[in-house]
Amino acid sequence: MSNVLQEESLKNNKSTIIGEFKIHETDTGSSQVQIAILTKRINDLVSHLKAHKKDNHSRRGLLNLVSRRRRLLTYLRRHNYDEYIRVSKELDLKIAT
Repeated sequence: MSNVLQEESLKNNKSTIIGEFKIHETDTGSSQVQIAILTKRINDLVSHLKAHKKDNHSRRGLLNLVSRRRRLLTYLRRHNYDEYIRVSKELDLKIAT
């Protein structure tokens, strides 16, 4: 797939994710949206790393994404527990109690 098509596909996926998790009409950066976008990127990287086991540069990027998502989930759990539960269930994430 060409680079232009990949970028278009990424934009479409991102706008779909934002549409599902946004709080209000112009929301693009709430914790819920950021967690959903990071989860999509993490899943894509995991599938890439299954095919390319020695790609340690991407593995390091994956660890950064996972830790950023963990911090956002912790923030969401502290400030809006009900929303934390909803987002975790929709994204099939383990719920920390």
